[in-house]
This record gives sequence, structure tokens and C-alpha cells, in this order.
Amino acid sequence: MSVDVAVTGATGRMGRAVLDAASAREDVSVAFAVSRDPGDGPIAGTALDPADDLRELLADRSPDALVDFTVPASSLEYVDSAADAGVASVVGTTGFDAEGERALRVAAERAPVLRASNFGRGVQVLLSAVEAAVAGLPGYDAEVTETHHNAKRDAPSGTANAIVDAIDDARESAAPAERVHGREGEAPREDGEIGVHARRAGSVDGEHEVLLAGDGEELRLTHRAGDRGVFAEGALDAAAWVAGREPGRYDFAEVVEGDR
Repeated sequence: MSVDVAVTGATGRMGRAVLDAASAREDVSVAFAVSRDPGDGPIAGTALDPADDLRELLADRSPDALVDFTVPASSLEYVDSAADAGVASVVGTTGFDAEGERALRVAAERAPVLRASNFGRGVQVLLSAVEAAVAGLPGYDAEVTETHHNAKRDAPSGTANAIVDAIDDARESAAPAERVHGREGEAPREDGEIGVHARRAGSVDGEHEVLLAGDGEELRLTHRAGDRGVFAEGALDAAAWVAGREPGRYDFAEVVEGDR
């Protein structure tokens, strides 16, 4: 069964990757793609429409799901339009503030919203491995380092924040650990804190490393993405999975677990 997807931010790095991935799959077709600058199309054989026409396109083309990798302000606008049309949203945009998170929850009351900070299947395994490692190494210091291309806007990455959350969950502390972003000057490490470091360089698609260190030993868990097509494929898998489901919030982990 084929799923029809609408793609926002079509001229962006991930928008292009999603369109490229969709063009090579038999289980996915592109209902339409929109961009703030549609003059750059077509992409992977798909003509581009103006983003301002999204509501009309949703009504006319009736896609099964919308796939969004843009920026928070645009993403909230697109997801709201999709929810009004009863269309599921797959959201890979990161960097939402508390108000943005609330808006996504409100949209999910009207239509399915599947949001993930990372659509790489390996990252889902990494999160599980991090929780198991932290639980098995109580008292070890934890540091998280992420590296992305020099055009990425939000820091730390959504995936890095998800990793820190996983560390907190595994520790089962009464309160979240202090997150120390980089170090400068006299900055001795405090018990229980989690160091978080963001690097922006070149065209790196994504690298995340977790360091757990005790006295005399250390454990490193690393995920590297060599091609953003990995994330595009994951987002399309999510679109096929979430289309037609009841309104609510969903997570990519549910997609991965459902395939096992």
C-alpha cells in the first residue's frame, strides 16, 4: 500500500533528501512539495509549490502525511495546517521552545503528530544502549559531544538533548542533572553533572558520542551518520506508519519497535 506524502521545506538539505528518497521507493509517492522559494524546483521530479498555498494544497491533494524538516516557526505553522486538515505530521524539526512544544501537543489533539529529534534507526539503538550503560555504571561521569555541519542553527542538537534525557532517566535521580555546556576558565566538575558540547564544522551530517568515565576506565558510545538520506528514509518509514492513526503524539521509537 502506497502512502502519499506532502513535503515542506523542499529546497532545504533534508527536504531535498526526503524527495530523493521518496522518488526511489515504491511504497511512497509525493502528493506535493512546498518551499518559501519554489523557483528552485523541480526536485527529484517533483514541481514545487509556494509554502503560502499549503492549506489549499492539503484540501485539494489530500495527502496521507506531511513530512517537515524546517525551522520551529515554520514547522508550527505547517503542522497546524495539517492538523486542521486531519493530516498526520512527521516532524524532524528541532529547537522548539516550551511554547512550541505546547503548540505541537495541541495540534496532536486534532491529528497524529510523530516527532523525533533523529530519524536514524541506529540512534534509537544508541539511546537504549546509553540507558543500559548508565544504569550499569552508577557514579560514572557523563559527557555528550555532538558535531554537525556549519549551517545547523540549534545547539545542542535535538539528539544530544535526547541522549542527556536518557542519561537522566537511567540515573533515576530526584531532579534532572545540571547540564554544563562547554567549559571555560576555572570550572571543576561537580558530582552528577552532564557535560554537553556542540561542534559545527564543514558538511558533517551528524555525529554523537557519549563518554562514561570512572576511575581507570571509560566507555564510549558513538553514532555517525554518513548520509542524511538515512534520516529521510526513517522519516518516510514514520509517515507510512503514522498515516491513518488516531490523533495523538507518537515517537519514532514506536516505528522501529513495530518493525522488530
